[in-house]
Amino acid sequence: FQELLRVMRTIDDRIVHELNTTIPTASFVGKVDAGQTCKELYQSLMDAHTSRERIIKNCIAQTSSVVKTLREEREKAQDDLALLKQLRKEQTKLKLMQSELNVEEVVNDRSWKVLS
Repeated sequence: FQELLRVMRTIDDRIVHELNTTIPTASFVGKVDAGQTCKELYQSLMDAHTSRERIIKNCIAQTSSVVKTLREEREKAQDDLALLKQLRKEQTKLKLMQSELNVEEVVNDRSWKVLS
């Protein structure tokens, strides 16, 4: 999960490099359409942010349902230590994913400030 997010955040990590390579210098202004290039960069950033947020929220929803199911099973069998261990593991995973949603917000804000 975290490795996939790291790979998907490449565009945000390289936003300054992308801007430096896509926005033409004074000597290349006539050869490259800076407006179109910025629009393309903006759109690719929007697509990346939207897809990452959708994926994170989907993972949170799936893990939440697993946690809910495990809680219900735990209510029925309170002496099952293996079930308790699995429930704690899933709850930790859920908290990690929820914190990644907060990290995503910070990454997105930083990228939009740099692009602006």
